[in-house]
Amino acid sequence: MVPQNKKLKYFAQELRNNPTRHERRLWYDYLKSYPIQFNRQKILMNYIADFYCAKAHLVIELDGSQHYTKEGLEYDLAREEVLKTLDIDVLRFSNLDIDNNFDGVCQSIDQTVHNAMTNHPSPTGDTLFTKEG
Repeated sequence: MVPQNKKLKYFAQELRNNPTRHERRLWYDYLKSYPIQFNRQKILMNYIADFYCAKAHLVIELDGSQHYTKEGLEYDLAREEVLKTLDIDVLRFSNLDIDNNFDGVCQSIDQTVHNAMTNHPSPTGDTLFTKEG
């Protein structure tokens, strides 16, 4: 289990209750019914991940313009380094990716989860069943 900063609980709940348009689309049109469970706005250490899949050791982040400033890039890099110490990979997509290449984003997520499940097999023997459609 990944440690959590309990002080972030209220903020994470607010983010879950008020997702961005891009987060809402990815969640309701793909991740909510994905065959391997994802969580929204998951607290990991001192960070809140947009989406987290514990079985695949994967965080998915949707990046708006604030992530492309010098400060945003530095923060994201530091955060990824911390998550890497927990054996968690980060997959990033821009909001434009969600708008302009949603199917490609979903395919990339599916391939990344599939690869991660191969590299981090579940002790319970769970397997990935690729979504049809």
